[in-house]
Amino acid sequence: MSVETSLDMQKVSQILKLLGDKTRLTMMKLLQSHDCCVCEFVAIFNMSQPGISQHLRKLKDAGLVQESRRGQWIFYSMNRDSEYAGLIEDLLEHLPDQQERLVELEAQGLRISCE
Repeated sequence: MSVETSLDMQKVSQILKLLGDKTRLTMMKLLQSHDCCVCEFVAIFNMSQPGISQHLRKLKDAGLVQESRRGQWIFYSMNRDSEYAGLIEDLLEHLPDQQERLVELEAQGLRISCE
C-alpha cells in the first residue's frame, strides 16, 4: 500500500480486531462488490435483524461502511473514502469471493427483498 502518511497503529489494531469477527469480515467482503440492506444480511447469515444491525453499527462507527437511504430502506456499502479503505481492500483481496451467497439469495428470491 503506498500511502504518504502512515496509518494510526491504535486505530488499525481496532479495525483488525473488529474484522476478526467472521460475520463482519464476510460482510465487508460482500460490501466490497455489492451494496446490501439489513434484510439481505439477515437472510445470508441466518441471524436476527438486531444482531445484523449491531454488526453494521460497529462497522459504521469505525468508518468502514456507509449507509444510504433508498425509499424507506437503508443500504450499506463499503466506505471507500475512509483513510483505511486501502488497507481493507488489500486485506479483502486475499479472501475467497462471496458471490455465491448473493447468487443463492437471488435463487431464493430474497435479493433486495426490501424493495
